[in-house]
Amino acid sequence: MRKKTQEKKAKKPLRIDPEHVFQFRCSPGLPCFTQCCQDVNIVLTPYDVLRLKNALGISSDEFHDRHTILISKEKKLIPMVILKMEGGNKRCPFVSEAGCRVYADRPWACRMYPLDINDDGTFRLVTNPQRCKGLEQDEKWRISEWLVDQGVPVYDEMNALFAQVTNPLRTMDLDIDNPRIYKMMFMACYNIDKFREFVFKSTFLDRFDVDPTEIDKIENNDLELLKFAFDWIQFGIFGKKTFRIKGNAIPQPLEETTS
Repeated sequence: MRKKTQEKKAKKPLRIDPEHVFQFRCSPGLPCFTQCCQDVNIVLTPYDVLRLKNALGISSDEFHDRHTILISKEKKLIPMVILKMEGGNKRCPFVSEAGCRVYADRPWACRMYPLDINDDGTFRLVTNPQRCKGLEQDEKWRISEWLVDQGVPVYDEMNALFAQVTNPLRTMDLDIDNPRIYKMMFMACYNIDKFREFVFKSTFLDRFDVDPTEIDKIENNDLELLKFAFDWIQFGIFGKKTFRIKGNAIPQPLEETTS
């Protein structure tokens, strides 16, 4: 019994803090190069989608049509967005023999590899040296420095804002049968092009008092527009005072805002 308990403890993932130093370097010369880019499920965040579709120079609609699978669940306002893999080996559509074609705009999960984050803010390795030879290389990284080098902080910032929307929804027993509300939620989170049209080509700015400086920011910066979209959800779903209705505007029900 004691031996089995010890074995279970040995298999328990190690929780490491941001100051932990680990060894890792990925390069084309390694025998496992790009193998981590196949047979894996990559959940895309709104910021992942924004970066990827801009890197590819295509619209949000085209990106979803070509590269994502949407998994909806009953009483869940926002579907899970999964990167669509290709071929029998389920390979990432953006990887070639030379490596990642969208490396500068790769998703959060790819930036974190070979690490992942635990619920308590600690980290763990998601692979081992038998599978990932990058862990046997002599380049050393402090985790906190690795995250900055990989461009993770801006992804973490946007994911935290997204969590302010998704976390409360997990605790709510929703009974919403109006498809327009689902459409609004998906548009605000995952279709930045349609959300821009919604803001600038509808009566939105006639009904809401938005500072001219803010209007300029969201018109010319996708990152700021996505933050604006999260605020819009906070207003429309949770009733938070993130927006101010103009004095002469007639408030509309949420389901009418996407028409």
